[in-house]
Amino acid sequence: MRVVQLLPELNEGGVERGVVEFSREMARRGIESVVVSAGGRLAGQIEADGGRHILFDVCGKNPLTMLPRAFGLRRLLRRLHPDILHARSRVPAWLAFLANRSLRIPFVTTVHGFNSVNPYSRVMTYGDRVICVSNAIRDHIRRHYHVPDGKIVVIPRGVDLEQFDPAKVDRTFMAEFSRQYGLEGRFVVTNAGRITQLKDYETYIRAIGILRTEVPEILGLVVGGVRKDKEKYFESLRKLVTSLGLDDHLLFTGSQSSMAEIYALSRVAVSSSRKPESFGRSAAEALAMNVPVVATGHGGILDIVLEGNTGYLFSPGDAACLAAGILSCRRTPPTNLRNFVSRHFSLNKMVDETLRVYGSLDYKNIGYH
Repeated sequence: MRVVQLLPELNEGGVERGVVEFSREMARRGIESVVVSAGGRLAGQIEADGGRHILFDVCGKNPLTMLPRAFGLRRLLRRLHPDILHARSRVPAWLAFLANRSLRIPFVTTVHGFNSVNPYSRVMTYGDRVICVSNAIRDHIRRHYHVPDGKIVVIPRGVDLEQFDPAKVDRTFMAEFSRQYGLEGRFVVTNAGRITQLKDYETYIRAIGILRTEVPEILGLVVGGVRKDKEKYFESLRKLVTSLGLDDHLLFTGSQSSMAEIYALSRVAVSSSRKPESFGRSAAEALAMNVPVVATGHGGILDIVLEGNTGYLFSPGDAACLAAGILSCRRTPPTNLRNFVSRHFSLNKMVDETLRVYGSLDYKNIGYH
């Protein structure tokens, strides 16, 4: 089997990481994996893992170039002769849909987010099978696009349990990170994600402030990078920390690659997103490290954080409820978290279920024209 996945770029992001991991796992199973994108820092990883990356503009949104690029993609697909065409974003999906009209390659789309509801986004429902990364995404496309249930498959994103394994952490990194940020003897509460208003770090910071008296050893970590267009927002967060007297209780670490180790140093992980997330990969990764999660109770996170079992939920913007959830995790930490992820959200399970979708399509009778 030869599978062609299409996505805009291969830079940092959950979709990109998922494509890289899926390509690697297909190559390990002897399946030809081809990824088409406009490039990015992860493109080399596709090749290093045994797949093939092809540079093609499936990123640009200029409608004037859409048809010429679709014709170019059709020529490329004729050369590649894929058995499955799998689009993971709207522009690549439109290009693939147009290019595939005469080729009729079995077409799969994955809906990774709560896209705005309009004809442009509808293309993500044009696949012969439509994969949704959570029950919340499934409900979203059912409600707005009336997609037949027979086309929809819910396949959550998968956590690489080899990478997120408490038994395989880098102890040297952990010791250095702990020394650098003064974690020894602290009750560490980690919130991981890029610095953006959507993550609602203000509510998280205020929750740390509420807990400071009852848990004087509390230390909040914000682990995420700051893009240039978010520098003013970042400064506003720093000012909020200072105004609440939390300079010794909340630290910004910047972007970090060793998240398994940082979760291993944490007692609780927080996901405070103001806007519903399609899945909640960071929450599943924390659970894989046996760290309970307190999260806003909406979106795909509802599949992952089960009240009182894997963590606690709070209403968006409710700092007091978030603080109460963190206290509950401290007093009675949930258990068997890694087993929960292994059963429901492992990378192997995601790969198995996606290949089962491919196998359900009649890719052996493709006619290339």
